[in-house]
Amino acid sequence: MIAKISSGKDTAGLIRYLFDTKKAKDHSDPHLVASWDGFAPDPGRTDDFTATKRLLVADLDLRVKQARRLGRAPERHVWHCSLRAATTDRHLSDEEWANIARRVVAATGIAPQDDPDGCRWVAVRHAPDHIHIAATKVRGDLSTARHWNDYLTADRELAAIEKEYGLFQVARGDRTAAKRPTRAEQEKAHRQGRDKPARERLRTIVRTAVAATTSTDEFIRLLSHTDGVLVEIVYFPSGDVRGYKFASEDTTTAGRQPIWFSGSELAPDLSFPKIRARLEATDPQPADGPGRRRPNPWHRATAAAERIPHHLSGYDDRASQAHLAAFGEALDVLPLLAPAPIRAQLREAASAFERATRSRVQAEHHHASALRSAARAMLREPAPGDGTALAMLLDAAILVTVAAIRWHQLRHHDQQVTAAQQTLLHLQAAYDEAAGAPLTALVQHRPSQQAVNRYMRHIRRALPEHAEQVLSDPAIDALTAGLAEAEALGHSPERLLKQAADQRALHDASSPARTLTWRMQRITALHATNGRGRACSGAESRRTPQLPRTSVHEATPVSPPPPRGRRP
Repeated sequence: MIAKISSGKDTAGLIRYLFDTKKAKDHSDPHLVASWDGFAPDPGRTDDFTATKRLLVADLDLRVKQARRLGRAPERHVWHCSLRAATTDRHLSDEEWANIARRVVAATGIAPQDDPDGCRWVAVRHAPDHIHIAATKVRGDLSTARHWNDYLTADRELAAIEKEYGLFQVARGDRTAAKRPTRAEQEKAHRQGRDKPARERLRTIVRTAVAATTSTDEFIRLLSHTDGVLVEIVYFPSGDVRGYKFASEDTTTAGRQPIWFSGSELAPDLSFPKIRARLEATDPQPADGPGRRRPNPWHRATAAAERIPHHLSGYDDRASQAHLAAFGEALDVLPLLAPAPIRAQLREAASAFERATRSRVQAEHHHASALRSAARAMLREPAPGDGTALAMLLDAAILVTVAAIRWHQLRHHDQQVTAAQQTLLHLQAAYDEAAGAPLTALVQHRPSQQAVNRYMRHIRRALPEHAEQVLSDPAIDALTAGLAEAEALGHSPERLLKQAADQRALHDASSPARTLTWRMQRITALHATNGRGRACSGAESRRTPQLPRTSVHEATPVSPPPPRGRRP
């Protein structure tokens, strides 16, 4: 059940709307279901509608007029709350709606229970699935009602009502969601032929610019060179930076002035202090030294992502929140680097998971240094053309998203759970598309049946708990082909299987054989490029946080910063 609350100045106008059946075609049989004293005149149940409506308005406004004579009446004295049930809910009776209305006005402070001085109010039902509560804010002692945070208090009461009445339970937020575009913004975007309003497009651009840079100067420079984006720095009188404002060149006022949005108006985590905190925690990438080669950043990102479910199962919520935020930034990077067929799915995944990266838990960003550093480096080293590295990372990303859903569920973060579930659908679709070609190429090198039988024995010995599940997996041919390649490079199949299985439990993998294949590919690649392998991965996790480099725009993409050592 959803509440919508607003204030106004015209009691008569609101009552006229609630009982109107001519202009509002969806209004049928309007009538009172409850009132402040149970005896309010009901225009919907009388022969003289006009006179009864006038009486009802006079009764509601009585205390307002008394307070106005004393100069104590609030300017916007009308309180209006609409309560709507879900389309799947049963139709509630008038008595049930009356009880719900009483509970809501009591919870919000309009008419507290057993308070004789509570405000005057009526509940009007003119449709099967919702009611409207109209009240005047002046109490019996002529003071103004204390109804601060009425939306939150009403929402909490409605959550209890949903459980008691067996209604659909709405996913409720924690006031960390980004502000939705207004109706005017949506209509302007529609007139311009755009899928999203300027607010949402700018949010995507700014988010990915934050993930793509390591300092506020670089952040501003990148956005300033983005087509269609205007940036303005706001300063304190002292000369220190107070904040940023962003605008889209194609969205202006009637006087052709830019419509500016501060970072916090785009999303709570895009305010200047939070952007600065994240960027100040970012160290520059170390330069390659003579005879020294850094591990492939795609493999590093995959390794860091595979560790996130373990972090989320711990007791440090601030560290867990940091890993979720870093994972969200990594998702912002992927649409810039992925092949065209899956970019749309990855954009949708990043957009959906944006909501799952914020909660009331404050993140300690230094915990997620490995993934941030690797994702930032990915922009300077595109994935190999065979698609294996991208498929490995997406496989790990799916498991991270599953773990994120569980983490948010345990903390009753309803909106974040819904966002992560939507992310999972897009990531699975992208993975299915990305994994097809590399798996097919691998299966073409399937070893002889004699070798396959030998590898099956290795699987049974190395993975006794998961052997039957792995051997019955349709991806077993890819796994045996991967074992053959690894053995040709000098790896022990049984030891490699154990090492791959030890990185993370297989019980939540949709295809354990496929997951083992990607892990073995990464392990063998790490050993081929860096003899330190796992030691390097461990050192990476202790570094100062690194933020990914990326930016994205639907119409005018932001190019990632050029590789170090080259001029743009």
